[in-house]
Amino acid sequence: MGETTTKIAADRIWDHWQRGEVMDDLPSELKPQSRQEGYAIQASLRCPPEQQLAGWKIAATSPAGQSHIGVDGPLAGRIFQMCVIEPGATVPVETNRMRVCEPEFAFRFAKDISPKDTPFSVDEVMALVGDLHLTLELPDSRFADFASVGGPTLIAESACARELVVGPAITTDWRSIDLSQHAVTGHVAGRIEREGTGANVLGDPRIALTWLVNELSMVGTPPLAGQLVTTGTSMVPLEIVEGDHVMADFGVLGQIQVHIGV
Repeated sequence: MGETTTKIAADRIWDHWQRGEVMDDLPSELKPQSRQEGYAIQASLRCPPEQQLAGWKIAATSPAGQSHIGVDGPLAGRIFQMCVIEPGATVPVETNRMRVCEPEFAFRFAKDISPKDTPFSVDEVMALVGDLHLTLELPDSRFADFASVGGPTLIAESACARELVVGPAITTDWRSIDLSQHAVTGHVAGRIEREGTGANVLGDPRIALTWLVNELSMVGTPPLAGQLVTTGTSMVPLEIVEGDHVMADFGVLGQIQVHIGV
């Protein structure tokens, strides 16, 4: 795809995002044919300067998540500042069509990632991490049938990014905890209680984080110091409707909650 075509595709996605509208698919001449073309469109999303890049998300880090959006592997997306929500806030979902909430582990980088010729190891990536945060993601897509448009197109629209509730940095000694075995309980008051673990995130949230670093390094946009990476849902996503109160309990790491509005 040329630069002009890439920008036209990005503008079409961004316009639908801002209007809370969906489209069936991108026209064939604007549709990315590879992950690299998808990331090029994503990088061209015309977010205003004041809405700087707050971080990144990983979609489809479990077989169930991959099946849900019709892909065969994880996808990386951008989290803009406008997407970041304080814990306990009320998030409207009137135009959200996915209507799910996902409890996730997130890491904030203390140092820039400098690309290198060989893949990063988990230990190399974790040495660059400063903090762990708890998050609740409320994803959504700019496509009416998001499970049929394909991975490159979902990458182009930022991997179903929408609101992300971000808790404060964890003060517990989280590095001594095996996050792959760490239990998480999701509650939708009066309706749902669901269990999960860090193993649902590519086997370990730290492995998912390393996947994202290597994926973004490949396309020349590795995470920078201060940016957050939320690593994917630790359980089958929690179904939500207007009026719900959602709380995720991460045990010794704490809790995070959000109210669902209209």
